Amino acid sequence: MTGIGDSIRIRNFYSALLKRYGPQDWWPAETRLECATGAILTQNTSWRNVEKAIETLRENLMLSAEKLRSASHERLAVLIRPCGYHNLKAKRLKNFIDFLFAGYGGEMENMLAEDTGKLRKELLSVNGIGEETADSILLYALGKPVFVVDNYSRRILGRHRLIPEGASYAEIQELFVQNLPADTEVFGEYHALIVKTGKLHCAKTPRCEGCPLEHDPHDSGINPI
Repeated sequence: MTGIGDSIRIRNFYSALLKRYGPQDWWPAETRLECATGAILTQNTSWRNVEKAIETLRENLMLSAEKLRSASHERLAVLIRPCGYHNLKAKRLKNFIDFLFAGYGGEMENMLAEDTGKLRKELLSVNGIGEETADSILLYALGKPVFVVDNYSRRILGRHRLIPEGASYAEIQELFVQNLPADTEVFGEYHALIVKTGKLHCAKTPRCEGCPLEHDPHDSGINPI
């Protein structure tokens, strides 16, 4: 459990980041399926590379559940090559599409009325979908109030002494959930702002000068995460 001071800091972080950077308007996608596809493809790669893969899928009219289901593994892997680990990610994307047809008739809209906790367990049972990917799909593709935790979240909170070393995904997630309104827009915006801050200031080698959180107590040493 966090103390009152930590709760205030979590909320103040959001205000400071939003004031500095403004709305980030995440997640950039035209459909729920495209959003889910991006969440799977962005594992261990930059968003720029994912955009290239998504654009290739779009140019080849592949951004539909039916087309992704019918495409061979080999063809799909070639199309998503820009995102890296293309053979592995093609398999993971196929696994997700199989899950979508098996449980929801191939339509992500059919997932909207499902209980969030049940959906999360189902997504985590899909081979290749971990907590961050599952929560990204829930939040950005389905509009469920779930906070997404990534390495930037861990690094920023760790350097600002809000979490202990080795804190679990669930513990970090709970820190945000306990201290923010259960609002999809707030959760999505906060996560996007954390990523922005992480890239600009809180990389493996920190660049604290000019950071919106510079004056909050923090460690400025190198963190390997």
